[in-house]
Amino acid sequence: MKEGAYLKTTLVVMAAGMGSRYGGLKQMDSFGPGGESILEYSIYDACLAGFEEVVFIIKKDIEELFKEKIGDKIAKKVQVRYVFQDINDIPEGFKVPENRAKPWGTGHAVYSAREVVKNPFCVINADDFYGREAFQLIHDYLCEQTQPYRYCMVGYILKNTLTEFGHVARGACTMDESDNLKEIVERTKIKVFYDGPKYFNEETSEWVEINPETIVSMNIWGFTPEFFQSLADKFILFLTDKSKNLEMNEFYLPFAVDEMLNSGMAQVKVLKTHELWHGVTYADDKPRVKEAIAKMVLEGRYPENL
Repeated sequence: MKEGAYLKTTLVVMAAGMGSRYGGLKQMDSFGPGGESILEYSIYDACLAGFEEVVFIIKKDIEELFKEKIGDKIAKKVQVRYVFQDINDIPEGFKVPENRAKPWGTGHAVYSAREVVKNPFCVINADDFYGREAFQLIHDYLCEQTQPYRYCMVGYILKNTLTEFGHVARGACTMDESDNLKEIVERTKIKVFYDGPKYFNEETSEWVEINPETIVSMNIWGFTPEFFQSLADKFILFLTDKSKNLEMNEFYLPFAVDEMLNSGMAQVKVLKTHELWHGVTYADDKPRVKEAIAKMVLEGRYPENL
């Protein structure tokens, strides 16, 4: 390890979403042969990669259920802390619009953890199965960093991240020759057609072909601690942007990162993986994900009971 490099890393899990298209709290649903959630496999992989603590970002009203179903089990294996995403947790001087009903998105979720996370950290969604290599790539990258504003993300091949049961949202990435991220373009609707994947162009109301080999973001990022101050600054810019509908619009984590890239403030290394993403955007995805996990257990990649 390089002199001055960080020695401890934290896994930050965004688990506050309700899963409206899925139809319930999918971050607590059972997928493994022992009743394990997808999240438990992610934490198992992260711990093997070297992450030493887990911070869960949840809603206060699911705290008791979340601890009963997942948190208390995880706490027996690794240090666990909790952060609550609260719609009223916004920078001083701002007010929540009267008609806003939900928190402010993934950027706000990570912002919620600013007082708790002090180490380099990896951010993930609770309901995505990322694969062990993804956590190893981010952990190793973070442990080698000696400079601020040097971040990373794991880039997946689009065709490895799609579902046959509907459309998904993916961030299509453009990189330079050194695999540094240049731009993320959010494609909010990507769907598999008989002749390949296509995204829905909101401006033309047409489905447009997209290369199945495109590198995409699955919201698995690696940051160092000064990121929180930059994130707070970008949140303020979001809240003061007159073009935003603050009753509805969300402050997404990739948008904040893109702003930092555009300003030249940060550098993001894209760590490519051939891992297959397994996720449950829709209820119909569940049997497929359970089958994939059962296969990995039979292959010895995971124990029958985590």
